[in-house]
Amino acid sequence: MKIACFSLIAVLAICTLAAAQSPDEIVRSPKVRKALEFIRTVEAETIEEQIRTAEIPAPTFKEGKRAEYYRKRFSELGLAKVRIDAAGNVIGERPGSDPTKTLVIAAHLDTVFPEGTDVKVKREGSILTGPGIGDDARGLAVMLAVIRALKEAKIQTRDNIIFVADVAEEGLGNLAGVGHLVKEELKGGITNFIGLDASGFDVVQREIGSNRYRVTFRGPGGHSYFEFGRPSAIHALGRAIDSISKLSVPSDPRTTYNVGKVEGGTTVNSIAQTASMEVDLRSISAAELAKLDASFRKAVETALNEENDARKDAARLTVDIQLIGERPVGLQAPDAPIVQKVLVADKALGIRSNLTASSTDSGMPMRFGIPSVTIGTGGKWQGMHSVGESFDMTDSYRGTQRVLLALLAVAGTK
Repeated sequence: MKIACFSLIAVLAICTLAAAQSPDEIVRSPKVRKALEFIRTVEAETIEEQIRTAEIPAPTFKEGKRAEYYRKRFSELGLAKVRIDAAGNVIGERPGSDPTKTLVIAAHLDTVFPEGTDVKVKREGSILTGPGIGDDARGLAVMLAVIRALKEAKIQTRDNIIFVADVAEEGLGNLAGVGHLVKEELKGGITNFIGLDASGFDVVQREIGSNRYRVTFRGPGGHSYFEFGRPSAIHALGRAIDSISKLSVPSDPRTTYNVGKVEGGTTVNSIAQTASMEVDLRSISAAELAKLDASFRKAVETALNEENDARKDAARLTVDIQLIGERPVGLQAPDAPIVQKVLVADKALGIRSNLTASSTDSGMPMRFGIPSVTIGTGGKWQGMHSVGESFDMTDSYRGTQRVLLALLAVAGTK
């Protein structure tokens, strides 16, 4: 059977690699080759699904409308036990021949954009532009295409496959959707986990840990003229931000900080009673993240003391440091079977894998010792988390093929 855009060399590579590393011999199957060709031929439909998904607003914690759409699509595609769980995740199952093994394939429903954002997608040549068009409308659309391909080619896997469109991955969602899966809905029942949430041919096998805080300074406030000399919550906040901006962090292991949001004060002629900031601390090293955390706390306390000491008035400020988000540092070693199987699938397709670090859903199952990885779904993203986010569709079908082969390499066939 002729497979357009899927070279004989790639097919032979599949055979050679599969024979060398069981259970990857599954990729020699004519059914698998049929599925790969199907994916290529329906890529235009996958792109339309991607656009349709992106144009359904889904801010974190308000994913209901998009979730309902994916519940409907899972049912239409014949998945079993389709449901929306207590956290809001959409779940559909494709039974395998071995009920003791389960692979979860997940893509997240939520976006970083608030209600009211214009989510209309614009198309210019091979470029799609719109909020969330890549992150993670692409992952969601690819998941549907893979379900279609498995059904079209009548492929039965060894492992059960549970497809999940999960909630609360972004921002202060703190991976709550996948956390519920791991700790409640599918507790003890996940053998492997693959997230679909990265650009091109990334393989996210290292999860960036983060601590996120809301810091609030409080004081009595007062009139800017008559109570001049009282400590100001905003002045203290400014001192803290200045100190944080001067913190020294290593480039290897990569460690970062960011003050992403500030609030406070009431009027221009009032000494601020309250002022707050939200701070993001990140590192791929747990030890470096702990060091940064300690330096951040010291900067805040020093700012408080400096502002209080600088004012003659007896009134004093206080500060509250509240943890509002925590993501685990995680590592799936490059030689881990789940990573190696993705790399084998990539090599068979002539894809150059890009091992990288990010902060994705796979960090949560990783925390609980579940073999986990997040992979890119083809195309090329730019401007992620901006209203100008774009997706280059050039040869994007290769990403969907890659997901199918990775799934089969991990889940095996009957």
